[in-house]
Formats: sequence, C-alpha cells, structure tokens
Amino acid sequence: MTTIRDVARLAGVSISTVSLALNSPKRVGAETLDRIQQAIRSTGYRIDPVAQTLARGRSSLIGFVSANLGNMFFGDIRREIEHQALDHGYFVLIADSSGRADLERALLERLQAQKIAGIALAANGRGEEYATFLRDFKRPIVMFDQKVDGAARDFVGSDNPLTTTILTEHLLQLGHRRIAFISGPSGLHTADERLKGFMDTMAGAGADVDPSLVVEGGYTRSGGHTQAMRLLTRRDRPTAIIGANNMMGLATLQVMQEMGFRCPDDVSLAMVDDVPWSNVITPRITMVVQDAQKLGELAAQRLLARIASPEAAAEPPQDFILTPRFVRGESTRRL
Repeated sequence: MTTIRDVARLAGVSISTVSLALNSPKRVGAETLDRIQQAIRSTGYRIDPVAQTLARGRSSLIGFVSANLGNMFFGDIRREIEHQALDHGYFVLIADSSGRADLERALLERLQAQKIAGIALAANGRGEEYATFLRDFKRPIVMFDQKVDGAARDFVGSDNPLTTTILTEHLLQLGHRRIAFISGPSGLHTADERLKGFMDTMAGAGADVDPSLVVEGGYTRSGGHTQAMRLLTRRDRPTAIIGANNMMGLATLQVMQEMGFRCPDDVSLAMVDDVPWSNVITPRITMVVQDAQKLGELAAQRLLARIASPEAAAEPPQDFILTPRFVRGESTRRL
C-alpha cells in the first residue's frame, strides 16, 4: 500500500512538507506543491481521514447536510464549501436529508458520533425542540439558506422577502393584479419569508390577493407541476404566476407548454433562482437570483473560523444576509 513516505521520496521532499501540502496547500511553494501533487497522482496515494484525525488530534472532516442536492442551487453552494474546505486541509462528507426533519437529525447525530470538525447545514427541522437540539450540538454549525429561530448558530442567507418583493413589484408595474404564488413548505424559513414578501407587497399596492391562488408546491418539481396544473385549468386562471424556487418555476413553464399556453402572451411567469443553461430556455424566465457562490464562500469561511480557534468558537452567532439580483427575461409582459 502506498504511504506518505513514498510520496515524499518521489517528490524529493520531507514527509512534513507533504503533510503541509495536504493540510495547508497555500503554505507550500507552487513548484513544490506541483511536484507533490504529481507524486500523489503517480503513486495513487489516498489519504485515510481516520488516521489523519488520530495524527492531528482533531478531525479533518466537515459535514454538509442539505435537503435536496438535486437542486442546482445547493450544488453550487456545496461546491464552494468543498473548495474552501480543501484549501484548509478538510474533506467534506455530503448528506441529503430529502427534506425530512427526522432523517436530518439522525444524520447530524451520526456526524457528531464520527467526531466531525463542523457542519454546514441547510436545516429542514423546525420548532423549539429542534432549536434546542442545535443549540446543544457539540460541534460548530453554520446554517445556510434555511434558518431555525432560536438555534443560536451562525446563519448565511439571502434577503428572502426581497426576492419575492422584487418579482411582485415587477408584475404589478406591468399591470398584473391576479397573481398566483406557488410557495414552499409552510413553516420553512425561506418559504415563509418569500410568502411574506409577496403578501406584503400586494397589500402595499392595494391589490387584493385571491387566497385560492396562493398554493404550496413543496419546493419540488412534482409539487410545482401539480399546483401549476390546478392553477392553469381554472376558468378564472391567473394572469401571472410566481414560483418561489427554480424547481417549481420550471415545472410551471413545463405545464404551460404541455397545455398549449404561450408564455408570456397567455400567462406571465417569474421565479426565484436561476438554473444551468437558463439562457437556452424559451422564453428566458424573469427571475431573482441568489449568489450561491458567495453564500457558500461565507458559510465555509465562518465554519472554518469557528473550527480554527476556541476564541472564534465562543463568539456570539451572527447573521450574514446577501442582496439578491433581478434578471428580467422574456417570460413576463405588460397587460
């Protein structure tokens, strides 16, 4: 079996230099780092995280727990956290809770049992009992995207009410008043905040909201498809629809195409968050975009800081809120 000694011998450096390159690559010169990386590829050397944890006296593993890794938004955040972690000598264990609070809690407990260094968490659990569980958790946690009130943990997210405020104001300015809203799961931080942004903006404009046009799509493509079908088969269908995330927004466009509706000639559409290749989707959807890369970068930086020193670990929790960006497409039009 290839060892770190073999890598050091082939690269012509000391074992300690190889160790430094693996744990803190930025502290190694570019030429030396390149030789070490080539030696690793040539020998097929693989790091044993358990052995590394024992040698360092602390874990080299960071957990990433999210509700739906099939959503590209979470994939972008995960990628940035992975890059940041690797630059600091940590490896990321990825877990998908499928939006189930019971599974999410079980995953966190399993990660804690593995002596994980810290966890980046998009929480789906909610309520005071779950907040207490997160407060008492023995490892650093940084929540991203989804926040649990009372958890007393760092949070990195976007201004969620603003995402739907922007979209609603845009549609109102185009003359729409009969606007449908496909929301995420009730009780979930981002879902409640985005619904609030929509409702408050409609009320502020003096526009009545038909309660039957405010429906829950569960942040899933299937849920969005079902609700869009119901909305678009009504005799008094809405003139515009807002999807509270990209999965439900795309599902709504799919239903329009299946039913023969023209977007935006028959119904306008707007949604929160972008998707890969959105520039080739016809029509280009009007959207509000979160900076997933920046969210991942901030979450990783905060978590790594918490892990690095007792002083940082003892600091009061902070919220880091980013401003989303409006992208006007061709899926909305003036009435």
